Amino acid sequence: MGRLSDLGLSLTDLLPHREPMVLVEEILEVDRTVAQTRSTVRTSWPLAESDGVQPLVLIELAAQTAGVCNGWDRINTKGPDSEKMGYLVGVKRARLPEELLGYGQRLLVRAENKHDFGNLREVFCTVSREDEVIAEITLQLFQA
Repeated sequence: MGRLSDLGLSLTDLLPHREPMVLVEEILEVDRTVAQTRSTVRTSWPLAESDGVQPLVLIELAAQTAGVCNGWDRINTKGPDSEKMGYLVGVKRARLPEELLGYGQRLLVRAENKHDFGNLREVFCTVSREDEVIAEITLQLFQA
């Protein structure tokens, strides 16, 4: 695994997202099967309320982390100028916290490709706050 900065890539090289929908702040590790990112819960996030953010937003955060890994794989297999098409994302399973996510909380997200069938991938994601896993999400990604 390598740090993104060591690879000469930026977040915009890997994801089709742009502000204000970019939730990932920092890519800690990435290779063709695993990505680990860090983010801070912010008032600018989707589903923000006065006291915090609805935990459903963790699905988007997990999908973006999965996109980092699969974007890295795309660049390594098809080249840096390859089409940055996004994935259609289905949620196969999700265990989310019931309480709002507090502003300023730092979240660590890990996404791992468990199955790769060409244009279809199944990705298992965990979201941690400090040393506690607060969410587990299994995504199915399809790229046309």
